[in-house]
Amino acid sequence: MTTGPTLRDRLTAHPWRTAGAVVLAAAVVLVGIPVAWVQLSPGSRVHSLEDVPDAPVALVLGAGLRPDGTPSLFLSRRLDIARELYERGSVRAILVSGDNSRVEYDEPTAMSTWLIEHGVPAEAVVLDYAGLDTHDTCVRAHEIFGVESAVVVTQDYHLRRALFSCTHAGIDASGIGAPSASESLTRSVKYRLREVPAAMKAALDAATGRRPVHLGPFEPGVDEALARSAD
Repeated sequence: MTTGPTLRDRLTAHPWRTAGAVVLAAAVVLVGIPVAWVQLSPGSRVHSLEDVPDAPVALVLGAGLRPDGTPSLFLSRRLDIARELYERGSVRAILVSGDNSRVEYDEPTAMSTWLIEHGVPAEAVVLDYAGLDTHDTCVRAHEIFGVESAVVVTQDYHLRRALFSCTHAGIDASGIGAPSASESLTRSVKYRLREVPAAMKAALDAATGRRPVHLGPFEPGVDEALARSAD
């Protein structure tokens, strides 16, 4: 009676297939677990304007500037949501956090200018000039500006990662995702694909407790804005 090759025989006959399967399985674990952790953790914290819970602060993350220094399309959508949150009374202060690592590039000032030009009182807007990435923004919001609870405003594809980072930074965070439709299909696809390595980095930052590039002393801007709103 003859029998077919055993599994061991097949693996021995094609060692490269075995190695390939091992590498593939390892890649699925190394990529899939951290991405799932980041994307699934926020759960029901994603909201719309109509059902988002009130919070003292709206935290708006930077999203690039146009060549003339004004907010990009994506960033202006985020700012418009923050403006509406303020006008509805859902938040009492807006913390804008972005990149000002170069003199010629100043996201927070551009964000503040946009909000003030669209009717938000200057005293309700607080600027964080060292929000170099999502993790840094969230940690600084909590440790430098004393934010305990916030509505996070960013693009829909980025929202769960931002909520993950802010929650791990110690903020009771809910969030609203701004539309991510773009004039460029290629750009929209690129942003979504970029979320995979970005989620892996967010998971690593949270697991290791990475400190932001810039910290510094406590800044009372948020507390002062909230105090003025209570007067």
